[in-house]
Amino acid sequence: MTWELLSEHASFGGVQRFHRHASAEIGLAMRFGLYLPPQALAGQRVPLLVYLAGLTCTEETFTMKAGAQRLAAELGLALLMPDTSPRGAGVAGEADGWDFGVGAGFYLDATQAPWSTHWRMESYLLRELLPQVGAQAPVLPDRTGIFGHSMGGHGALTLALRHPGVFKSLSAFAPICAPSSCPWGIKAFSGYLGEDRGNWAAHDASALMAAQAAAPYPHGILIDQGLADKFLAEQLHPEAFEAACAAVGQPLLLRRQAGYDHGYYFIASFVDDHLRHHARQLVG
Repeated sequence: MTWELLSEHASFGGVQRFHRHASAEIGLAMRFGLYLPPQALAGQRVPLLVYLAGLTCTEETFTMKAGAQRLAAELGLALLMPDTSPRGAGVAGEADGWDFGVGAGFYLDATQAPWSTHWRMESYLLRELLPQVGAQAPVLPDRTGIFGHSMGGHGALTLALRHPGVFKSLSAFAPICAPSSCPWGIKAFSGYLGEDRGNWAAHDASALMAAQAAAPYPHGILIDQGLADKFLAEQLHPEAFEAACAAVGQPLLLRRQAGYDHGYYFIASFVDDHLRHHARQLVG
């Protein structure tokens, strides 16, 4: 499908572009950011790292705040930053619930009306955007990694576990690790998936990991969590994912960072470590 180029910006020898396209899966226009490092501009196909942002964010948030392009250029990684959610669907309550879950995409396909018509973020990413990027950009689709923050950390963990083999590397910043057990997740899952909690485990990272027969990422998963994060105790529950990883023998480096909160100063402080984590598994 045709991508509309909204803007482009030279960055560390590469180019940061913002695009809009008509999405068949969502049924609305969607936006995304794509950073191509200098190696890609020189004609080389490069690995692709997907970043999923959190509640209230857009395709611009990580792109403009994290400072990831400098090291991505050095490592030869393309960066894909999709928007988090459908926009302008006209659903009652679409905007009102963003801070609490319903209205934000949560990187799943809703099954309940009125959300099921447009809230199809899982299918959009896996069946539409990633195949398009693989076909139209100078990237290596078989060397794709994924990471994200908060709701996007939830999305990175769940999509990686739900689609074995698609993503070769995995990490997260302050992810919602057990959405079936936290207020954000309960509200979102109730709205999108219905009140039958038996359907929720398929989108709960801790439950998905606990159901693995063997370690899905033998080279390790990296998670950074700030200890000054005001959402840590009530919403995030990294200890649940940590326990699930231990139970199935999944190597996990869960770094609890003293003094750091939930925002982009935290992400910018450790994003280089995440890029290097992915490059070790994607480059070469």
